[in-house]
Amino acid sequence: MYATSRESLARTRSVAHEALGSASDGEATAVAAQTGAELFAVVETLDAQRTLRTALADSSVEGVRRSNLAGEVFSGQVSSATATIVKAAAGESWSNARDLLNSLVELGREALLRAAADQDQLDTVEDELFRLGRIVAGNPQLEQALSDRSKPSQAKRELLGRLLYGKVTAVTEALAVQAVTRPRKAAPADVLNGLADLAAEQRDRAVAHVRSAAPLSDSQLEKLTATLTRTYGKQVTVHVEVDTELLSGLVVRIGDEVIDGSGAGRLAALRKTLK
Repeated sequence: MYATSRESLARTRSVAHEALGSASDGEATAVAAQTGAELFAVVETLDAQRTLRTALADSSVEGVRRSNLAGEVFSGQVSSATATIVKAAAGESWSNARDLLNSLVELGREALLRAAADQDQLDTVEDELFRLGRIVAGNPQLEQALSDRSKPSQAKRELLGRLLYGKVTAVTEALAVQAVTRPRKAAPADVLNGLADLAAEQRDRAVAHVRSAAPLSDSQLEKLTATLTRTYGKQVTVHVEVDTELLSGLVVRIGDEVIDGSGAGRLAALRKTLK
């Protein structure tokens, strides 16, 4: 995303925070959840209507006119909070229509995670998304079905709905279904992992993706978490998956930094040295 779009997203996010923050304490959770779901619905509409999404992101047209157009199309179809956010987004300058839509998706995700936080469910949502990503990554047939661009979105929605029904929170299901049914280049498992990371970020936590040659005991996991938290100066959420190909030890990835303490890694380094 170019600087112009990043700045537009930041301003629209401020509008979203104000719109959601204006809800009363008793309604805040419901408003956030509804706004997130409605923003996803708006994006789905724009995905299907090229002329409309192009018009809303056309930088040659005055921002107020684009904002008014968004109001004419969506006001009355969505809540006042959602309409406010969409109108604000349409009035901003975007490098392209894709940035506008992706920003609305991001704001929809943040609204849903805000609803989860209000219910003290962020930990649960993060864990569910990570586990779902592992399930998808470990099932080639499922991953193929969810990534098949020739398959209608509704079919993917129904497939994932059957898989998740009664097993995860409503926020996790909404996030996962939207993520895998919208056209994208990334693999479904990677998208789900990204959502788990986003949930962690909402709690101001870093995320460590750990591949271990063997399952970690509770004490080992606790020690690893404490060490990483001390090293990075902030609370770290640790997601562990077993990878027997590592032979021994583990590999830790936090952001772009990778710490390879595996047997396979040491062998690879030794081979490189010998060459």
